[in-house]
Amino acid sequence: MKIGVLGGGSWGLALACLLVEKEEVVVWEINLDLAERTRITRENPISLPGITIPSKIEITSEIDRLTEAGIIVSALPSWTIRPTVSKIQGFLKKDAIIVSCSKGIEEKTFMRPSEVICSLLPERRVVALSGPSHAEEVARGIPTAVVSASKDEKDMQFVQRLFSSSFFRVYTNPDIVGVELGGALKNIIAIAGGISDGLGFGDNTRAALFCRGIMEMARIGIALGGEKTTFFGLAGVGDLMVTMTSKHSRNRRFGELIGKGKDIETALAEVKMVVEGFRTTQAIFHLASQRQIETPITDEVYYILFEGKNPSSAVKSLLKRELKEE
Repeated sequence: MKIGVLGGGSWGLALACLLVEKEEVVVWEINLDLAERTRITRENPISLPGITIPSKIEITSEIDRLTEAGIIVSALPSWTIRPTVSKIQGFLKKDAIIVSCSKGIEEKTFMRPSEVICSLLPERRVVALSGPSHAEEVARGIPTAVVSASKDEKDMQFVQRLFSSSFFRVYTNPDIVGVELGGALKNIIAIAGGISDGLGFGDNTRAALFCRGIMEMARIGIALGGEKTTFFGLAGVGDLMVTMTSKHSRNRRFGELIGKGKDIETALAEVKMVVEGFRTTQAIFHLASQRQIETPITDEVYYILFEGKNPSSAVKSLLKRELKEE
């Protein structure tokens, strides 16, 4: 079976390294120069420095090389899913399974990644793969556990078996709504945690943001059709824990730079890689407003990133909210 990976960034390459031990893998990278450089040097020094990409993995900028793929792994930034998947509509095999590994929300439509894919490829089989899984660690074979989610039990179990290895354990969860939202929403809370770190606050503040952040994630998820229990598993608590505390976390790092006084453009440039939470914050802020969902942490992150609010003032706004039960 041929597996096609959409996206030659850190996550796409890490998953390719995982899967190539079982099947033939082709990675598509939109940037011609980057694809060629990675193909020749067998390394992406920006996304996965120090990781050697196995020679068995084909790396290309020609998307039609995925024509015969029976599995398509989408490891794309959320805002590139629609234009990229549109390119494979004409040649994708009818029985192909699409595994969505993106963690974000489409800004204008508020669609989850799997919803975007299904809108372009109706009647196709789509499974979401999410959880606490930094690409840098997966590529090095560090023990990791994630979740395969789909309304179709057979499909999510197939993906579970396909991705599972001696160090990569996959659980199943039929709540694809909650699993995908957990992967997207945790980035917002991680930015908040990074801002807290940048302001010089300590463990108490981080713990408060973590706990209240999980409750906010669950509140949004339930309102949008997810299950509360999902947010207290790998796709919720697990993913937030790793994203909010790790040195590998782009979203936490971005927030830290903002907390230290960097402007948005400078902070994004210093992180160098995709910061999904930046766009997701804007999407969830407007979605929550429309649906009248209470999202105090998301609101303050939005005000900091998009309305220029001082981070210290945002903290005061959160602490001065009306007192209530937990």
